Amino acid sequence: MAHADRLKPLAACPDVASLSRAVRELCAEFGKVMRIDVLTVTEAEKRKALCLLRLESALQEQRLIDSLGASRFGEDVLVVVDLSQGPSGSVA
Repeated sequence: MAHADRLKPLAACPDVASLSRAVRELCAEFGKVMRIDVLTVTEAEKRKALCLLRLESALQEQRLIDSLGASRFGEDVLVVVDLSQGPSGSVA
């Protein structure tokens, strides 16, 4: 499954709390999620969620990055979710 395909179902989350839970569940296959912060941004009519998280070890984080096409933002792992793909395109 392509990176974007694994993240696509997250766009259907109706709010930040459910998105945070869904990201935590998705990332749990790589290790225990120690921290997660979700920020939503709107740019040129497109909504995105920036999910910053940390796992127990750098090795777990690297496997997550490789598998999901995520990146690093400082010490955190950054997972970007395109909320424009969701049913209503709105996450509060």
